[in-house]
Amino acid sequence: MMAAAWIPITLGAALAQTLRNAAQRQLTKSLGTLGATLVRFLYGLPFAALWLSAVHLGGGYVLPAPNTAFAGWILLGSLAQIAATALLLRVMAERNFTLGVAYSKSELIQVAVFGFVFLSDRVGPMTAVAIALGTFGVLMLSPADPQRPWRALIVGWTTRSALLGLASGTGFALSAVGYRGAALALEGSPFLMAAAYSLVAAQSLQTIVLGTGLLVRKREVVIGVLRAWRQSLFAGFMGAAASVGWFTAMAMEPIAHVRTLGLIELVFALVISQRFFRERFTRRELAGLGVLGCGLVIVTLQR
Repeated sequence: MMAAAWIPITLGAALAQTLRNAAQRQLTKSLGTLGATLVRFLYGLPFAALWLSAVHLGGGYVLPAPNTAFAGWILLGSLAQIAATALLLRVMAERNFTLGVAYSKSELIQVAVFGFVFLSDRVGPMTAVAIALGTFGVLMLSPADPQRPWRALIVGWTTRSALLGLASGTGFALSAVGYRGAALALEGSPFLMAAAYSLVAAQSLQTIVLGTGLLVRKREVVIGVLRAWRQSLFAGFMGAAASVGWFTAMAMEPIAHVRTLGLIELVFALVISQRFFRERFTRRELAGLGVLGCGLVIVTLQR
């Protein structure tokens, strides 16, 4: 039974992430893009800290000692995630919910490239095929001219929504590389402790950086975030639950299996967007999601 426990944990993480995205989209209307981004980190931090305490006390693991390499990787991952989250919320506001999530999923394709550049992870022929499929899928999702979609594929990547979505995926890819590098820098620490410690360090830094910036430039946004604590707690909890779920599942099962099963998030997003946001999609957009999904499956299955 324990061998298969990663499956419900991964499904729970994907569902929690989808619900967090939906909650953040609702908060964007009242708090703006940066305000909704701050919600993810500020209100997720207490739950991440509780998880670290549970791992430390319940598992009996010693807290690791941070080092310069860890700090550098955490800085990269944290700042990239702030930018990626803000871009994801912007593209979801301009386009629609499911397509915004699909754009962010280009992270899994781009991470193959950044993994090779920063961590020397080999990019094989099948990974190159996945990158091509993913790029084509994204172009299908956001053509420059909906009336002539196939002709528009040639220039579709230059549209605002496409560029924002790709940039969001780039940020998430760099963030993933940064967090992986941070965990590896904590040599000698069990994976669960390294992951939980990295999560708390990242969310603390993100809360300080984004919160301080908003206090200086847009204090009213921070005030709005604090006043909206009831709605924000749900988004923060779901964000922390998603992060904990991903890390836990990947501690039990190879990451390729977890990330592939995690593509169920696209289905969750489709159901939510149709049921709650009343959004409908063309056959071209659904085909684009399918092509993008094929690319994601291929790249996540590479060893």
